[in-house]
Amino acid sequence: MADPARAAKMADRIKVIVAKRLERGIKDPRMGFVTITDVKVTGDLQHASVFYTVYGTDEERADTAAALTSATGMFRTEVGKNITARLTPSIEFIADGIPENAALIEQLLAEARNRDNEVESLARGADYAGDADPYVKPRALDDED
Repeated sequence: MADPARAAKMADRIKVIVAKRLERGIKDPRMGFVTITDVKVTGDLQHASVFYTVYGTDEERADTAAALTSATGMFRTEVGKNITARLTPSIEFIADGIPENAALIEQLLAEARNRDNEVESLARGADYAGDADPYVKPRALDDED
C-alpha cells in the first residue's frame, strides 16, 4: 500500500499529463470536446481511473468514449514517460455523470420552488379553522367579585 498522499500526487500528475495530451490533439475524428474532471489512483498505484465529460450530444459522447478507449495505450505510454514511478498504472476512462446530476438537481429545485409558491398562494387566502388565537388567556377580574 502506497502513501495516500503519494497516490493523490500521482493522480494529479496523471490528470495534467492526460489533459495536455488531449490539448495537443488526438488523430481520431470521433474525439469530441473532452474535459478531464478527476483522476483516482488505487492504493497500490497500479490502476488509474480517469473521469471525463464531453460537451455535445449523446452520439458525440458515445463516439468520444470509443475514441478514448482506442487511445488508452497511447495515453498510458505518455503517462509512463512523464511520471517517476517504477510501474506505469493501467488507465481506464470513465464518463463522469456530473452534468446529468446537476441537471437533475436543477429540475428538482425548480419543482420545489413551484410547490412552495403553490403552498404560499394557498396560505394567503386561508382562514383559521377556529379562533385566530387559540390559546386560553387569563380572565380579567371583574369589579363585581
